[in-house]
Amino acid sequence: MRSLSIASTGMLAQQTNVDVISNNIANMNTTGFKRQRAEFQDLLYQQESRPGAATSSDGTKVPTGIQIGAGVKTGGVYRITEQGALTNTGNQYDMAIDGEGYFQVMLPSGDLAYTRAGSFQLSDQGELVTTDGYRVQPDITIPQGAVSVSVSKTGEVQVKLDGQVEMQTVGQLELATFINQAGLEAVGDNLFKETGASGQPIVSTPGQPGYGTLSQGFIEASNVNPVSEITALITAQRAYEMNSRVLKTADEMLQTSTQSV
Repeated sequence: MRSLSIASTGMLAQQTNVDVISNNIANMNTTGFKRQRAEFQDLLYQQESRPGAATSSDGTKVPTGIQIGAGVKTGGVYRITEQGALTNTGNQYDMAIDGEGYFQVMLPSGDLAYTRAGSFQLSDQGELVTTDGYRVQPDITIPQGAVSVSVSKTGEVQVKLDGQVEMQTVGQLELATFINQAGLEAVGDNLFKETGASGQPIVSTPGQPGYGTLSQGFIEASNVNPVSEITALITAQRAYEMNSRVLKTADEMLQTSTQSV
């Protein structure tokens, strides 16, 4: 029976849906995390009677036909890139992007990665790095003996040295944007990589048109809404149960037909 395979595709699709939702919930407190949503598509249809087919020599046609679907499949899992709430940490090396853009990070392989997680620290050389020790690009080095560090909304990094009155500029942070942010490849550790779907990065300073500004001493929280995720989880569970019920019903129908022979 077709209903057996159709119901199985529905169960598999809802399992993927639950996987995506569970990942969102697991990352509720992950800095800069962007929630995801699964998108589904119907499968090919079996044309038992094609709409518009001629039924007589008088020009009469089938008005609707008979088209029986084969089930559902996961069409994609897209990322929702709306802004997360800014949380005050008081750490002078924490930075949040208020608006569009990604920090640029140099990986050990020499490739660039991109992140919204601005939980930065200093390396043993005074370089501004991520929690994994990857250097933020362009390179920013805080000189030894710096009393305080100030990062403007436009990304200018200044330090105050002991015994000096004037602040010294030591670097300029830049942000990268993409035509299709949802096309970035998530590689874990709060990092993304450029793909053919995302387009090439467009780099500029914070505060420029189309780019967000920086907030020092803040981090961007996850944009996961717990209430929405729990609601979506219940809906996915009910859909899974309904497909399971279809599977059970089809099995009972087959059992009935075999017993009557």
